Amino acid sequence: MPHKILLMGASYGSLLASKLLFGGHSIHLVCLPAEADLINAEGFKVKLPIRGRAEPVLLESRKLPGKVTAGPAAGVNPADYDLIGLCMQEPQYRSEGVRQLLDAVGKSKKPCMSIMNMPPLPYIKRIPGLDYEPLKAAYTDASVWDSVDPNKITLNSPDPQAIRPPDGKANELLVTLPTNFKCARFTDDKDTALIRQLEKDVDAARFDAPEGKIELPVKLKVYDSIFVPLAKWSMLLAGNYRCITKDGMRTAKEAVHTNIEESRSVYNFVFDLCVKLGAAPSDLVPFEKYAAAAESLSRPASAARALYNGAPNIERADKLVQLIAKQKGLSHPVIDAGVALVDELLAANRKKAA
Repeated sequence: MPHKILLMGASYGSLLASKLLFGGHSIHLVCLPAEADLINAEGFKVKLPIRGRAEPVLLESRKLPGKVTAGPAAGVNPADYDLIGLCMQEPQYRSEGVRQLLDAVGKSKKPCMSIMNMPPLPYIKRIPGLDYEPLKAAYTDASVWDSVDPNKITLNSPDPQAIRPPDGKANELLVTLPTNFKCARFTDDKDTALIRQLEKDVDAARFDAPEGKIELPVKLKVYDSIFVPLAKWSMLLAGNYRCITKDGMRTAKEAVHTNIEESRSVYNFVFDLCVKLGAAPSDLVPFEKYAAAAESLSRPASAARALYNGAPNIERADKLVQLIAKQKGLSHPVIDAGVALVDELLAANRKKAA
């Protein structure tokens, strides 16, 4: 049965949408007016690399079975949808219009799937044994999550990497690392059944290529453990945030491989912290596998790019992990130094903006 799905955020949202459209679902993307006009006029395009194939495949939303529309946050009624996806970066949820829509999403009690590097505070509340109040300091504005029920939200780890092509349009996306989305179950079995159906739809998708029907990478995988999406934390702290240095940006590959032992130390510290929170080691990704994937990450992470472009706020998963570790009586000098550097650079950006 086709579902109506609301995705807040079109850049990363269009990657997930491109997979869900194979199931015949109707998707509405909340985005900026210029993006919405382009998507409504032309649809969107996603280039997806396929192992063993010289050319990537081009997924065009208009040629897929489902239907896509786009528009601003104003005037959207979450009650009209079966599932809401949160595909923006955490600081954007406090912006005018988006904040009000998120509040309406929470009050609608519709199942909500976050696809953010920074887990929403209500999802963190599904992890037992933490003092949630001090963790609010890691959020741009923690109050935007007040109406969202922890029982109605899940986390989908945004492991696939995708960028807007430098010479492309606002409705084009290029996948640079075609790994899987890894989603935790909801508290409610009925909500979980919905995302398991989407998992099957994505798995069954086949693309009509000249050589015949081919299977596509970037699956949606649903897990019973709420800790599986936290596998991303080790990657973020060993790679993404270490793209930020006192001397400017470096690529994620450089962040991981310039000092491999330091990277391993940071990665395994966060890995062990997740285990202390309740994760099984099998929920997480071993360092060697991540280090191998990082060989292909030839750009600085989005957090670093935003920071050096003058952003007054970025997602602070680095600070969230630091604060959670502190509650467990743990710290790591490289993480502490990194958090202090980001604090300093953000303070400078805010001063400049003021």
